[in-house]
Amino acid sequence: MYKQAIDYLSSYTDYEKMPMPHDPAFYDLRRVDELLAQLGNPHLKARSVHITGTNGKGSVAAMVASALTASGYTTGLYTSPHLYTWRERIRVDGELISEEELASVVEKVKPEVEAVNRRATYGQLTTFELLTVLAFAYFKLKEADFQVLEVGMGGRFDATSVITPEVCIISSVSFDHTEVLGSSLAEITAEKAAIIKPGSLVVTSPQLDEVAQVIEEACLNCGAPLVRVGSDVTWQSLGFDLKRQLFRVKGRLGSYKLSIPLLGRHQLDNTATAVAALEILAEKDFNISRDSITSGLARVSWPGRFQILSLHPPVVVDGAHNPDSARSLKQSLEQYFGLLTRHSKEARSIGNFQRPEFDRTVLVIGVSCDKDIAGMVSELFPLFDRVIVTRSRHPRAMAPALIKAEFAKYGVEAQVGDNVPTAVSLALAGDRDLICVAGSLFVVGEAIEQVSMQARISKESLEGEPVSNS
Repeated sequence: MYKQAIDYLSSYTDYEKMPMPHDPAFYDLRRVDELLAQLGNPHLKARSVHITGTNGKGSVAAMVASALTASGYTTGLYTSPHLYTWRERIRVDGELISEEELASVVEKVKPEVEAVNRRATYGQLTTFELLTVLAFAYFKLKEADFQVLEVGMGGRFDATSVITPEVCIISSVSFDHTEVLGSSLAEITAEKAAIIKPGSLVVTSPQLDEVAQVIEEACLNCGAPLVRVGSDVTWQSLGFDLKRQLFRVKGRLGSYKLSIPLLGRHQLDNTATAVAALEILAEKDFNISRDSITSGLARVSWPGRFQILSLHPPVVVDGAHNPDSARSLKQSLEQYFGLLTRHSKEARSIGNFQRPEFDRTVLVIGVSCDKDIAGMVSELFPLFDRVIVTRSRHPRAMAPALIKAEFAKYGVEAQVGDNVPTAVSLALAGDRDLICVAGSLFVVGEAIEQVSMQARISKESLEGEPVSNS
């Protein structure tokens, strides 16, 4: 039943697998409203937190949801894309929707979906729109108190925008999806800031001045109070290792000493953004305490974002897929592994944190065809001694030859791995090399599977057990 449900979802227009049209007519939310009305408006049953942005919005969503669960609220989380399974996109209190539940919800909504599509008053429903409605229906079924919703793309025409949120969050905005959202930062930000509704309460991560100005104007036009991370809410690092970061967030309601299992400086901005949103909910008399915020953030899980899979050899995966996130990846690699200063003995340690030793640096990279590969390569090429270009199984994966050509512009002769398992196996050939896999969450998901499989095979070989690739 589960496979049939996934096949059914995949039978609709899926803009994750094909170029997205620019015409707003393709994203008419009235058909989503129509379907929801026929289902009894499940999206209105839970309180909503709505999150847009370019980078970090999934991390912020996971943080907010984890803290709400720790506060005693049944909390739905809806995100995209997924690493391994569609089930990752819809979860309640950290638990993925089961195969049986997903199949059951699909069967329940299917007659209404097909009725809306037969009328086609506002066009045909897409896969993402259908998934969004499924999430609302599932959260209603689970009697969720809160639903934390990550925008798929933009904001104005995104299927998640049918809700009226308790708080709107805008994470770091940069260039991405320019073919749909616009060619300037102001245009892109305007699309994202369109999630702000009259009377909304808004939190924004630190932004470039051009982005901040558009957000402030949108808030002014909607009469929406704005909380700015970086000025209204700030953070101070207290140290880090390869498993956690310690820091203090000074919010508007108090100070929080936090520990999170997510690495990289950018996650401190994301955490402060989550804290700012949670404080807004606390001001609305929801039962959210300092302790529940602290414990919820300490337990947050969000794999594939500067995740260290192994130390022998060091293997890092990161879903960086645009120049801005590639820049954050570069900063994190320097912070944790000293890539730009690895020949400097003094740079080997920071306080009590000893950076792992390695001989060479290897980048495995694959991207989607609509991404700014030139901008990403310009950020990453100085860090690596060896580059392996590849492609994921995803239909929108860029041809490795195009990525190889971008590296060649900088005098880097990249090696080609025809697929992710091959590329990762090539990278793992060096026992003392640092390996970084980046460019796409689709690539990262396949890389995690391959590294896990090779580790299992190695363990079985050492223990003398039969080795199986099944």
